Amino acid sequence: MSNEHDRCQEFCVDAKALAAAEKKMPDQATLNRLSRMFGAFGDANRLKIMLAVADQDLCVCELGELLGMSAPAVSHHLRRLKDLSLVKTRRQGKLVYYSLDDQHIRDLLVIGQAHLQHSS
Repeated sequence: MSNEHDRCQEFCVDAKALAAAEKKMPDQATLNRLSRMFGAFGDANRLKIMLAVADQDLCVCELGELLGMSAPAVSHHLRRLKDLSLVKTRRQGKLVYYSLDDQHIRDLLVIGQAHLQHSS
């Protein structure tokens, strides 16, 4: 719910500020990719998977047990996360282990949790 303290009392545009903001704005393709990536963080099951594999490699069976989900359901989420380059795989014999794709993803998870603690 908005109130009058949340918006300007009159219309004005600072051309320099607007130009600086436009210059920093990524192209539409990049914005679309970012939107899809951050969408994965908005799904509780995918977020749980990313948190689970943040510090250790886990296979589908282990993730299913941890999350109380079937292997096909876990695999579906993992496929989406892999398509978004959020997780990667490592094969060991007949097993496939999942981990975060890189340190950037771990950093996003840590920063997100820190923000929640800061804003509570």
